[in-house]
Amino acid sequence: MDLEQFWNLMEHARGRATDATDAEDIADMAVALLAAHEPQQIIDAQQILWDLMAASYQAPLWAAAYVINGGCSDDGFDYFRGWLIAQGRTAFEQVIADADQLADLPVVRAAAAEGIDLENEQTLNIAWNAYKAATGEELPGDAFTINYPALDPAWSFDFEDDSKIAARLPRIAALYLG
Repeated sequence: MDLEQFWNLMEHARGRATDATDAEDIADMAVALLAAHEPQQIIDAQQILWDLMAASYQAPLWAAAYVINGGCSDDGFDYFRGWLIAQGRTAFEQVIADADQLADLPVVRAAAAEGIDLENEQTLNIAWNAYKAATGEELPGDAFTINYPALDPAWSFDFEDDSKIAARLPRIAALYLG
């Protein structure tokens, strides 16, 4: 499995989900679809997932997640990025290029209006669950690596500082702080 195939799998899962904005349902569909692949492809999908997690490990995105979810721990940021991956390739790539573009996503606008947190831990377990379903065994723990980049020190400020958030993420601030 390569990156293109992974994103195609996620899009297919989104298409099969009852609600294409329900990240848990998308993750469940992705597990079912991935479990039909060869074990090595499932392992490859796990590496791709963690490569995407590393690519999205960015301070601006963490700040946006903090504002959107009313706080964001390390685990919470993982779950937020899991939710973002479930939104599909286009949304993911737009948002990692500019975290403020989250404000343009209809699901984020709806969540802001309803006061709903955006996170999904299940996305992080897609390959684990698919491998178990396909083989009856646990995914080998050494089958993937995680290499997070350093966070941008320019974003090393208290994410509760509304004025700094508004200056750097004006559309997110308008939705959540305005």
